[in-house]
Amino acid sequence: MGIGCAVDGSVRSMQVDVVDYQDVGAPQAFTRSLRETGFAVLVNHPLPPDLVQGIYDEWLDFFNSDAKFAYRYDDDNQNGYFGPDVSETAKGNSVRDIKEFFHVYPWGRYPTTVSDAALRYATQATTIATTLLGWVQDNTPAEISAVFSRPLNRMLDGSTRTLLRVLRYPPLSGNEAAGAVRAAAHEDINLLTVLPASNEPGLQVRDLAGAWHDVPCDFGSLAVNCGDMLALASGGYYPSTTHRVMNPTGDAASRSRLSLPLFLHPADDVVLAPGRTAFEYLHERIAELRSQDITKS
Repeated sequence: MGIGCAVDGSVRSMQVDVVDYQDVGAPQAFTRSLRETGFAVLVNHPLPPDLVQGIYDEWLDFFNSDAKFAYRYDDDNQNGYFGPDVSETAKGNSVRDIKEFFHVYPWGRYPTTVSDAALRYATQATTIATTLLGWVQDNTPAEISAVFSRPLNRMLDGSTRTLLRVLRYPPLSGNEAAGAVRAAAHEDINLLTVLPASNEPGLQVRDLAGAWHDVPCDFGSLAVNCGDMLALASGGYYPSTTHRVMNPTGDAASRSRLSLPLFLHPADDVVLAPGRTAFEYLHERIAELRSQDITKS
């Protein structure tokens, strides 16, 4: 199963596969979809959908309350609450995304007004994601995996940077800045991103011909995409595909959209490419984004 689109013979067609996690051929199908599109969608996986829904419900209440302001982010470690005033500006864009979010780390601050469900989810999702990295490792051609400084599923060993972002796209007011969208076209920095289906649609992926396609978003499914670190470590074999979240129309514009991306980051000392550790690459990218924000302001 997948998203199909016809393009000219010089570019592969888009085929984001929907893979049954329990199927015997899942590791191969999952890896093939990442290779061809940078994305894959998993169903029948171990993450409980009722846990996800519970997180959406209680964190929506948190974002609608003043309690969030007590957890203003720490600029040194990127931990805590980020309001719309400091929301990300996608690389190459000049307008901030329409969103607010909370960075959840096992070692970080955590709201007292919500349960530990997000922490439990992060632990479970990281375990599954480590399995997925193992699938990719086992199904990567030997000439590509030979350049990895360590097996992909071991790159997380000792990492303190894997991040769960609890993300809320607020209802649209009609007064948004010109050109502002919920999440402008971007690529992720990390190895893999694991994303349970949101409570609302909107996620799109761009194919190699430049056309946009809706990512399957049936509740209970799990979207996974490659980040720039995996693209760098594999010499571009696994593409870090551009994606975005579009503004809704009609009744959906009056509703919040909740999202739970888990960004898998390798340990700081993992060498992604000759002379570039994960720590160095991450800070290059953060500095680039900060410089862009300073220029914009």
